[in-house]
Amino acid sequence: MNIMKNMEAIFVAIIAIAAATSLATAAVPKFRAAPSSIAASADQATMHTVHVSAKRLTAQEKAAL
Repeated sequence: MNIMKNMEAIFVAIIAIAAATSLATAAVPKFRAAPSSIAASADQATMHTVHVSAKRLTAQEKAAL
């Protein structure tokens, strides 16, 4: 009968043990550098730029928004 009275505490203890075990055995991925072929092509890539030619809003136009 004591087990039935303490079922919530048993459940919480099982969850705590399972969580601690999963954290303790989780594998942390190691840092992997990019392959040299990708790094070399990134140096030769061209940078695309956007030129916006628009007039700036005046103070009255800003206030109207």
